[in-house]
Amino acid sequence: MQEKEEVSKFALPVDEEHKATELRLLSAAGPHMRAFHLAWLSLFTCYFSTFATPPLLPVLRRHLHLSPVDVAHAGVASVSGIIVARLAMGPACDLLGPRVASAALALLTAPAVYAASAVSSPTGFIVLRFVAGLSLANFVANQYWMSSMFAPGVVGQANGVSAGWANAGSGAAQFLMPLAYSCILRLSGSPSFSWRAAFLLPATLQVVGALAVLAFGQDLPDGNFVSFSRSQEKRSLRKPTSKEGFWVVVADGLGNYRGWILCLTYGYCYGIELAMENVVAEYFYGRFGLGVEAAGLVAACFGMANVVSRPAGGMISDAMGRRFGMRGRLWSLWVVQTVGGVLCVLLGRMSSLGASMAVMCCFAFFAQAASGLTYGVVPFVSKRSLGVISGLTGSGGALGGVVIQLLFFSGTKYSKETGISLMGVMVLVCTLPVSLIYFPQWGGMFCGPSTSEDDDPEEDYHLLK
Repeated sequence: MQEKEEVSKFALPVDEEHKATELRLLSAAGPHMRAFHLAWLSLFTCYFSTFATPPLLPVLRRHLHLSPVDVAHAGVASVSGIIVARLAMGPACDLLGPRVASAALALLTAPAVYAASAVSSPTGFIVLRFVAGLSLANFVANQYWMSSMFAPGVVGQANGVSAGWANAGSGAAQFLMPLAYSCILRLSGSPSFSWRAAFLLPATLQVVGALAVLAFGQDLPDGNFVSFSRSQEKRSLRKPTSKEGFWVVVADGLGNYRGWILCLTYGYCYGIELAMENVVAEYFYGRFGLGVEAAGLVAACFGMANVVSRPAGGMISDAMGRRFGMRGRLWSLWVVQTVGGVLCVLLGRMSSLGASMAVMCCFAFFAQAASGLTYGVVPFVSKRSLGVISGLTGSGGALGGVVIQLLFFSGTKYSKETGISLMGVMVLVCTLPVSLIYFPQWGGMFCGPSTSEDDDPEEDYHLLK
């Protein structure tokens, strides 16, 4: 009777850990759906801030005297800091909870976005892009929060929709920043004042999002990390105890080879997305002669595809998991990411605007869906070190973006179209290790399970139910 009373206090049906077993997108009921909407909206503002710069590069080049090398270095800087930041964010979530960790990072990096309004040199521009990009480490908190609130049967969908809607912030920036610049320019008549004033928009949105998370969010179904009792911790997401200290949790996560494979493959779905967000507007501006607003609108299609593509990846992962178990999740990840790699190769070989746009949209869907599929597997790798595994995988995405920027979009060795095609080849190669992932309880792509779920309780995995 007491258990029924406890469960009835939630608006959504829950499991024995009080994690929601349904995802109701049109609901804002606390704590599950309120956390869902706060998580994606806050991360949306971080993506908006980080990618507010690329669509205005044709204007910024003139006013800040940016060379092609400066632009390339700024692109690398915007994603390089995320590698370490995401690694740190995982343990931070394990210790502080996703609410405090994400809000703190957003508030600490927002001043850099405000400062973009006053930047006057290429060096300052690169430094500010680096600091603003650190906010994307909140992706780890986003996925951690969803895994804390939603049961294994829907966690892939929750992760995919939350991250997909949030990632659409990059597409919104590609469209809205040129529009804001043009509107202010018509009123002021000063190009310099217009682009500087436009940067107040993303900075303010980021601060508002962070404050909303602190004011209205909740870490876990039964409360926040700070006020949680030991008995509640055991019924929900486990925090490290004295015996199972911080470094034990970190070592457990870093010692799990599955996390490293997901780190690699995520670098060539999400990392591809990061690289494309930095170059796609300039690519269409330079190759097809589009104006700033038109190029931004085309580039926005790539980022805005996240609204449907990444959630679709999460839903595919959950559907395949229910039908075929872990084997279904892994096969669907490999197939979708491989198709994305083929489309990436083709995109660089398209010579007409219409064909390039069509292939780009298809490529965006498969690359972003692969990201959702990846995080459909992440929650099953290690329950004890969920934050570490999530952070490790997220860092792999950022590292992949940096490697791609340095190899193909820095300097003049490759044209942008050649760089895009070579990027696709790397996707095809780096997706192959997915076939090496194997779970004793559930098997892998080619082999069935070798033990029962009860044979090795220390592995502490979630159950595929």
